Amino acid sequence: MEKIYKHQETEGKWYSFWEKKGFFRAKIDPKKEPFMIIMPPPNANGELHIGHALFVTLEDILIRFNRMLGRPTLWLPGADHAGIQTQVVYERLLEKQGKTRYDLGRDKFYSEVYDFTMKNKATMENQLSRLGASCDWSREKFTLDSEISKAVYHTFKKLFNEGLAYRGERLVNWCPRCTTALSDAEVAHKEKEATLWFIKYPLAEEKGKFIIVTTTRPETMLGDTAVAVNPTDRRYKNLIGCKAIVPLINREIPIIEDSVVDKKFGTGAVKVTPAHDPTDFEISERHDLKRVQVIGFDNRITDEGGKYAGLKVNEARRQILEDLKKESLLEKEVPHLHSVGRCERCNDVIEPLVSLQWFVKMPPLAKPAIEVVKEGKIKFIPKRYEKIYFQWMENLRDWCVSRQIWWGHQLPIWYCGSKGLSDLQMKLNNLPETPGCGEIIVSTEEPKQCPKCHNAKLVRDPDTFDTWFSSGQWPFTTLSWPEKTQDFQYFYPTSVMETGYEILFLWVSRMIMLGLYCTDKIPFRTVYLHGIVRDAKGQKMSKSKGNVINPLTIADQYGADAIRIALVFNSTPGNDLNLGEDKIRGMRNFTNKIWNIARFVIDFKPDFYDHKISTEKLKLEDKKILSELKKTKEKVTKSLENYRFSDAAQILYQFIWHQFADIYVEKSKDRREETQVILEEVLKVSMELLHPFMPYVTEEVWQRLPHEGKSIMVTPWPK
Repeated sequence: MEKIYKHQETEGKWYSFWEKKGFFRAKIDPKKEPFMIIMPPPNANGELHIGHALFVTLEDILIRFNRMLGRPTLWLPGADHAGIQTQVVYERLLEKQGKTRYDLGRDKFYSEVYDFTMKNKATMENQLSRLGASCDWSREKFTLDSEISKAVYHTFKKLFNEGLAYRGERLVNWCPRCTTALSDAEVAHKEKEATLWFIKYPLAEEKGKFIIVTTTRPETMLGDTAVAVNPTDRRYKNLIGCKAIVPLINREIPIIEDSVVDKKFGTGAVKVTPAHDPTDFEISERHDLKRVQVIGFDNRITDEGGKYAGLKVNEARRQILEDLKKESLLEKEVPHLHSVGRCERCNDVIEPLVSLQWFVKMPPLAKPAIEVVKEGKIKFIPKRYEKIYFQWMENLRDWCVSRQIWWGHQLPIWYCGSKGLSDLQMKLNNLPETPGCGEIIVSTEEPKQCPKCHNAKLVRDPDTFDTWFSSGQWPFTTLSWPEKTQDFQYFYPTSVMETGYEILFLWVSRMIMLGLYCTDKIPFRTVYLHGIVRDAKGQKMSKSKGNVINPLTIADQYGADAIRIALVFNSTPGNDLNLGEDKIRGMRNFTNKIWNIARFVIDFKPDFYDHKISTEKLKLEDKKILSELKKTKEKVTKSLENYRFSDAAQILYQFIWHQFADIYVEKSKDRREETQVILEEVLKVSMELLHPFMPYVTEEVWQRLPHEGKSIMVTPWPK
């Protein structure tokens, strides 16, 4: 054997060998219970990052382990179109060319983004292969594949027909940069140093007297329709039912009581702006308050804002504060730690706005999804996330599934003429007015005419589905549901959903809800949640910090096996993982150690030796290493069966490096011919046990040992 292990020469060779031999392809065997993982689809708008390398490694370990156990094993790969995020990425590329999506038009924009994602998808697939992902590429899917789209439309029509999908005017999270509504789960709340302003609202009936309200957003006062206090707050008992005057615009509004008001916040009196705050919107529903929208979808003050109309929000705030000071209505301002919602995709500040959107009712979907976890039909690893899951699911608001973007699944909704479209949709899409009765038609196929008035001039809703609506159906749409194919009947429900804890609400919860709703079955039996990969100091990786680890660059340098085992070592479910180059370098040293052990064992060519272990000739050290090998097999098997990846990796590391190499190999040097058969057996079994973690070096070594199989990856798991 060569003195130095060269991963550059082995990795491509063995991956190509495995793929050509068809080892990745899953075969249906009705006599056996299958093991199945649906790959969390990476976003097809860029290269893989270190977080992807973690899920690839963990899932590949499970797949290779179960394949060696003899189970029909399917790991189905795919990619996500990632609606908003991909559109943001591509629009930034257009911006560098001095263009916008409107310069291209919808069809050309969609076509260019599709080509862009296909190129990225091909790059990602190559990167997954480089990391050793033994997935079944013959079954690979993309969230915008035609059969996936048909299934997504089928689900929405079913929801609509059963009264679970509806169109309504509700307060939504609006991203001014992406010009679209977002769901609650797509808003990242971050605390920042802000200011709390105390503003005097004159009392209408008592000149010279005021009620002082506290707010973090003075610009929204232009849309106030009430002042609210807590009913138990004695300070304002006499003012309930009285009128206050909104400063600067002189609108009379009622002073009301509502238990949602926190007496300890500021003065205990708060302004109510139903069109721009979720809590205020709910107050308005209880008290039948008017909703005045003073911030537009373009992030400017509307005509309702009087003299401030047309100003950007921040400009309006500055001007309003100046005017309040001039009129001696600004009591004081104090520093305040404030939670600000930002778009998860572009990081712009979210503006709560009332908008006509499509929603899915969540309580009917959430109830059965809660029950299956409580009944143990779906298990979470770690278990503590079940409590977090329940808290989220029990407080769900209806899900806004429509997005005002062009990239994604366009809603399967048509209107009779443009009357059914909102003013916002007409404006964002430059649509002309078209005659019609406004009838709403939900259909999986394009209708020819209005069923009500028979008008043939139908207009399709220009909005697209929230990405999570389609990816929430990923476990069964990838298996060709709603068709009852062999794959669906055999592999569904899937075995494990392995993903990051940060998308428990965005994705996992929705897969459970939609899986139960569409198929009447759980989508998976186990949810394994991994943490975020951080740098060696525990800091989150970011380009600005310069601490990002590119998995492919590091794999080029140290080998895919080294980065895989480094990601697993000392990792625990649900906890973040620290990873630095030193750790990866250390695992490269482990790869070299394996190679050196193999050279010692394989390069020895005795004139004659027995290829079978004779128990009669065993000495104490022989019996000990074989006993330790047996214990290692049992411990590693049990650890993998219980998803304790790090435990299994550390057990193997300790056994191979210390018990086998440091002790037994050293002792065997004095009785080389006697121990050769034991050395070969221990090395062979060690490679088989280590294969799910380090597939390339183990295959290279195993192929040089005496064996009868074609590949280590399809040889039976050591018993």
